Amino acid sequence: MHSSNAPMTLKGVRGSQLDLFAAGLSALCLIHCVVVPVLAAVLPLAAYFAESELVHRVLVLLAAPMSLWAVRKAWPMAGSGVFAATALTGLALLFSGAFVDAAAAYEEPITVAGAVLLGSAHLWRWRRYRRQCQ
Repeated sequence: MHSSNAPMTLKGVRGSQLDLFAAGLSALCLIHCVVVPVLAAVLPLAAYFAESELVHRVLVLLAAPMSLWAVRKAWPMAGSGVFAATALTGLALLFSGAFVDAAAAYEEPITVAGAVLLGSAHLWRWRRYRRQCQ
């Protein structure tokens, strides 16, 4: 079991980069949910992306494997329970917004909450890695 003061390994560097990439995907999801609808009022092509369920589903399907891999890799570390709970809750909300028809009326707030939780979890883990390097 790793302590929180353990030196960072090469595995940690790869995990850190993965967390940064996963947080970037969460940011893309937020942009899709918040910014694209505003652009849709101005640009007709943006309207397609604002309404496209396919775009939302593809982003979720891209985020899921990376997030699950990051949760699995983080498990032996101190604080991994908080990371896993936050990341998995965010991922569950993203899946609900993308694939659960009963949640369609609340799709945007569910998706935004999921992206914020998932992105925050990855950024929190990335910062922990960075602190261990110093």
